Amino acid sequence: MAVYSVKGGVGKTTFAANLAWCSAELSRRRTLLWDLDAAGGSGFLYGLEPKGSRLAEEVFSRERSPRGVIQHTAWERIDVLPADESIRALDAQLMRIGKRRRLAKLAAELAADYERIVLDCPPVMNELSAQVVRAADLVIVPLPPSPLSARAFDLVVREIAGNTKRHPPILPVLSMLDMRRTLHRQAQETNPNWPAIPYASVVEQCAVHRQPVGALAPHSPAAQAFAKLWNAIERKLAD
Repeated sequence: MAVYSVKGGVGKTTFAANLAWCSAELSRRRTLLWDLDAAGGSGFLYGLEPKGSRLAEEVFSRERSPRGVIQHTAWERIDVLPADESIRALDAQLMRIGKRRRLAKLAAELAADYERIVLDCPPVMNELSAQVVRAADLVIVPLPPSPLSARAFDLVVREIAGNTKRHPPILPVLSMLDMRRTLHRQAQETNPNWPAIPYASVVEQCAVHRQPVGALAPHSPAAQAFAKLWNAIERKLAD
């Protein structure tokens, strides 16, 4: 499953890291969190750092096995394939080698070891994002309630439809929802069937403590919202 948006700052990394935790701890599934964003936020949230500067590029060029780059986390069933600065050059590399399904094939190989793979995607529209769409069984789109986010969602839908004949299901999720704000209440009223993750300081604390919210504050509304979202994702994947 891919957590994707063309807009930055919408909570993609937070979603990816916490959904990986839900997969491993709530569904007891062996889970890989694959960081495709050069910022490397997913690995950071699990207390990890890349062990080299060109490893991600070498994985896509087949010079290095992804299994040799994967790092274990403090949680038994969660591993991370971290990003590094070479992610920035992946688009050009993929265009150069002309392998339109390289990411999908790598993911299929890794699926022999993992029941769930969560992709933390960069906020771009390029060959890498096209490959993500071709690989994913589900695309999760975090949307903070704003007109710009709604426009970004429209762009995501068009991007996905334009890159594959049979595109994966798209699950929009309201993120950073603050019901004290009129615009946010209106967004939820307009889209009552969309899952929602509330704005919460405990989510921001994940980066401070470098732990998912389900581990940091398991009884918080945010942790419960991520658990509810995960249940919805599992139902979609089972369809």
